[in-house]
Amino acid sequence: MNALQKVLVADDDAINRGVLAELLKPEYTVLLAKDGTQALERAWRHLPDLILLDVLMPDMDGFEVLRRLRDDPRTADIAVIFVSGLGRPEDEAQGLKLGASDYIAKPFNATVVMARVALHLQMVRQRRMLERLAHVDGLTELANRRRFDETFEAEHALARRRGTPLSLALLDIDAFKQYNDHYGHPAGDRALRAVARTAAASVRGPGDLAARYGGEELVLLMPGADAATAGAVVDQLRDALGRLAIDHVASPVGPLLTASVGGATLLPGEDAAALFAAADAHLYHAKQAGRDRVVWRAAP
Repeated sequence: MNALQKVLVADDDAINRGVLAELLKPEYTVLLAKDGTQALERAWRHLPDLILLDVLMPDMDGFEVLRRLRDDPRTADIAVIFVSGLGRPEDEAQGLKLGASDYIAKPFNATVVMARVALHLQMVRQRRMLERLAHVDGLTELANRRRFDETFEAEHALARRRGTPLSLALLDIDAFKQYNDHYGHPAGDRALRAVARTAAASVRGPGDLAARYGGEELVLLMPGADAATAGAVVDQLRDALGRLAIDHVASPVGPLLTASVGGATLLPGEDAAALFAAADAHLYHAKQAGRDRVVWRAAP
């Protein structure tokens, strides 16, 4: 069951807050804030899908709240609807210029509020769906290279800052061209999807990522995993691939589809490009040594 979308209502008037909360609670998770400072704190903490924001509040007006929301990367994209008694067109224009999604005048009509909220939350869902599709490989449904590159950069920076482990493994299906030549590309696509599902099931850490890097090459990113932990994950993955028992009579390795893996764990002071290059070099070593094996960079 999908979680309810979150709506933050920020208004210094307790009656208005109560009325809006009662309207929205049957369909959404409602958060309440009584002033601008509280609105910012709850927006940063809960990251709501939509904010209904009063313009006139005593400590900080809605315009300033919106400026601060837009200045923070965590909240810059949250949809905001102003709810205000200010009737001048220039006030509405100011809110829209600052990045508000809509403007509802007080006294508000319940039907109008619900319709506007539903419309903007639908747009939020559609935007997130498009963002997700932009980061997903269409064939394997794994993360695509763009998503991997973004995640790798962020996790590398975090690991360097915290001094925590970060492991990376590159997996290449052995003799995949011969597989496609012998069985046909539709069968190759099915085999690649099966390997991708197995790879996705093998990474279970909270920040782990399995992605398609290109062609028949997959990449596993394992934040927090040292070499021993990551090596165990890769060994289990290869065992699981063996249990798939996908025939590959054209392979020089054996009668079943196999994979070669190269891996490396972050060294102190090592940049992201060097870590990736190390994993790639060890994948090459695995292929040169006969394929169907894991070669991990030895710890210093």
